[in-house]
Amino acid sequence: MSPTETIKFGRREVRITHADRLVFPEAKLTKLDLAHHYERVSRLMLPYVRDRPLALQAYPAGIDEKGFFLKAVPDYFPDWIKRIALPKKGGTTTYALPQDVATLVYLVGQNVVTFHTWLARADKPFQPDRVTFDFDPSGGGFAEVRAAARAAGDRLHDLGLAPYAMTTGSRGVHVVCPLRRGPDFPKVHAFAHALAEQMVADDPTHLTLEWHKADRGTRIYVDVNRIGYAQHAVAPYSVRPRPNAPVATPLHWDELSDRSLRPDRWTVKNIASRLEDGDPWAGMNRRARALPPAPKTAPKTD
Repeated sequence: MSPTETIKFGRREVRITHADRLVFPEAKLTKLDLAHHYERVSRLMLPYVRDRPLALQAYPAGIDEKGFFLKAVPDYFPDWIKRIALPKKGGTTTYALPQDVATLVYLVGQNVVTFHTWLARADKPFQPDRVTFDFDPSGGGFAEVRAAARAAGDRLHDLGLAPYAMTTGSRGVHVVCPLRRGPDFPKVHAFAHALAEQMVADDPTHLTLEWHKADRGTRIYVDVNRIGYAQHAVAPYSVRPRPNAPVATPLHWDELSDRSLRPDRWTVKNIASRLEDGDPWAGMNRRARALPPAPKTAPKTD
């Protein structure tokens, strides 16, 4: 029988069953290793995920087998896991809220690998407090992704917002700006889409808004479609279900100019040294700004 390990958080105990199960076979990382990762990063991670509804990627047999997304909280979750019921078409869905380290570790015990959060907090679920741009490569080099993220940051800064960058642990970069709450998702999405259109119009050789992958060529997809009610984005310091267990890692802005930067540079095995330098996004939540007017794309000329 696989062992069960117990991790204590004050008076609370969280049991990790099948603790020695290999979740990442290639990296030789177990379920217990994953639990310890989230315990280790929780100090930095929680300010960016607390009070946000969760969409969870779970892999009961490890990442080499089929996983699934978990959104509705099962009835057997303990009472101390905070929940919120939010409307959906035809009813409601009850989501877990990641309020503390014990919740993160408990969810790993339920085979969760990756945490995705809403761009709005649970108390005002129709009012996003972040605008997120996902720069997703389509076959080109990562240098072009870094350049596109820097260009977006310049535009956002000129509009009065405070841009932050994060390697996704997958293939791309997220550029995120904290917002003062008020405008709803359609208005924030319209702003982001207009800025993305402006970027594509200025650099159609490298950037695209083309939805179909087959039509993108090697251009970078500027994805703003996470900006919507009940949509979600990968959480900072979350582990991605890829062979080397990469971690979505917040950056200092000038790191986007580092030629050695890769989207999967930091992993469960090497993130500890990164954490020693503190959080590049420290103070982000205090830099929320009002949503500016949507930028206008210059009309095309013959």
